[in-house]
Amino acid sequence: MRLKNSLFAFASLIICFTLTACSSSPGTSTNKSSPSTKASKKNMDPNKGRYSLKNDKLPLNPPNVDHVQNAVPKFESYSRRGNKPYTVYDESYTVMNTGQGYSDTGRASWYGEKFHGYETSNGEPYDMYSMSGAHKTLPLPSYARVTNLDNNRQVIIRINDRGPFHSDRILDVSYAAAYKLGMLGTGTARIKLDVIYIGSEAATYSGMASAQDTGGHHYVQLVASKDKPKLNAMAKSLEQKYQVKTRVQAVNNMFRLQLGPIGQPELAEKLLNKVQQSGFPQSYIVHE
Repeated sequence: MRLKNSLFAFASLIICFTLTACSSSPGTSTNKSSPSTKASKKNMDPNKGRYSLKNDKLPLNPPNVDHVQNAVPKFESYSRRGNKPYTVYDESYTVMNTGQGYSDTGRASWYGEKFHGYETSNGEPYDMYSMSGAHKTLPLPSYARVTNLDNNRQVIIRINDRGPFHSDRILDVSYAAAYKLGMLGTGTARIKLDVIYIGSEAATYSGMASAQDTGGHHYVQLVASKDKPKLNAMAKSLEQKYQVKTRVQAVNNMFRLQLGPIGQPELAEKLLNKVQQSGFPQSYIVHE
């Protein structure tokens, strides 16, 4: 009888241990989610689990992303998803009403394989081979120019996600953007972030199929600087080279050198292609 009792107690102990082990093991759900999903888990440890930085990695057989073009800024209504106040790791964030005129300097990191294909805060699948990024409070989607201050490389990205949730970082960029910025090896970089704001008036142009005159509200943005005399000198040279008027526009303690106005959108696109091949690869069109 004592032997039976001992065997029963031993079996009960084994069952209890098994149940305890199962209850503490990681979840095996196959539901895909993004950094936005982790945002709903207030007390998640950022150094543990699927979203820890140490678990991210380069793609095993990445395609050549040299051909990947910059994101093309255009008017987009802010999305219904991803633009509400939220809390991550017990810290609350309020999304800006607009990104117009926003600029910041700080450290950026990149995110890759572990998020690839998973839903972003904007509700779109994350594609690490596109020119995209994540920011804590800019409205989604937003477009921005990112400059690596260590090597002066620049890209234009479309921000459609939330992050990075590290106090010392202001931006996450995709694998392709990190490659173009030359920061894959270092993991992080000192960057300058400048929002490229396209107002709703550009929506009129987006639906046009012809090259009709729209009133001359198209400009090719070339470069921005605090040195206005330098831009004025460049403007004179560029007017002679392209036979197009220029303007130097003051915005938030900076000055922007632009070619225009250009009356037809097709002509603006042709001029854009010329200047991109002639020393201004980060130039873009501004519609007013």
